[in-house]
Amino acid sequence: MTYLNELASSRELLANLIAREVKGKYRRTLFGQLWSLINPLALMLIYTLVYSFIFKAKIEIGDPSGLNIYPLWLMCGLLPWTFFTSVVNGGMSSIVSNGSLVKKVYFPRMVLPISAMGSVGFTWVLEMAVLAIALLLFGANIWLWLPFTMILMVLLGMFAVGLSMVLAVINVHFRDMQHLVGILLRLWMYLTPIIYPISLVEDAVTPKTAWLVDLYHLNPMEHFSVAFRNLLYDNRMPAGHDLVWCVFAAFGMLAIGFWVFAKNEKKLAELL
Repeated sequence: MTYLNELASSRELLANLIAREVKGKYRRTLFGQLWSLINPLALMLIYTLVYSFIFKAKIEIGDPSGLNIYPLWLMCGLLPWTFFTSVVNGGMSSIVSNGSLVKKVYFPRMVLPISAMGSVGFTWVLEMAVLAIALLLFGANIWLWLPFTMILMVLLGMFAVGLSMVLAVINVHFRDMQHLVGILLRLWMYLTPIIYPISLVEDAVTPKTAWLVDLYHLNPMEHFSVAFRNLLYDNRMPAGHDLVWCVFAAFGMLAIGFWVFAKNEKKLAELL
C-alpha cells in the first residue's frame, strides 16, 4: 500500500510528464498534432489499396449496421492496434530514455510507462473521435455503444501498460529488447484479424488443423479487435467470451506488470 500511496501522490508529476510528451512529440513540425491523423490515414490507404483492391479481401457486412466499407472496417481494428503498439514501445523505452532523471531524483519509476500511455491516449482519443464522426456520416448508429467503447479503451490501455512495464524492466537489462519487440509486434499484427477478417482463418483450416483456430483465439488482441469492431462497425454488444477475455487480459497483464516492475524498480537506477 505504501508504494500505491507514493504512486498516487505523484499524479502532478504524471500530468507534467504527459503534457511534456504531448507537446514535444510534434515540436517543430509543420502539421503538429495533425500527424496523429495523417499517419493512420496513410496506413488506411496503403492497406485498403493492397488488401481491398489488389487481393480483393471481402469483409462481413456489419450486423446490424449494414456497413460494407473496408476502410472504416479496417480503422475500427487498426486504431486500437496502433494505440497498443505505441503504448508498448513508449513504455518499454521510458526508463532508458529518461535515464538522467531516474538517476538524479527519486520518484515512483512506474510513473514513466504510465505517462507514455497517457500521452499516446491523448492523440488516440482524437483519432477515435474522427473515426466516430466518419462512422456516423456513413450511417452507423454508434451513440449507444460509445460508453462501452470507452470502457474497452481503458481495458486495452491496462493491458498495454502492463506489458510495457515488464518490457521496460527487461529493456534496462538488455537494450536490444526494443529491436526484438519491434519484430515481434509486426508478427503479432499479422496474427491478429486487423487487416483481414477472422473468417479467412476459419475457412483456411481443415478438420485436421482445426486446433489452429483454437490456438489463434488465445491471442488477447484478437478479442480486443473483434470487440471494437462489434461496437463501432457492427453496432452491437460483443460476445460474452470476447468481453471475458478482454477483462481477464487487462487485469491479469496489469497485475503482472505491476508486480514485476515494483520488484525490480530499486535496481533500475544502478543498471542505467
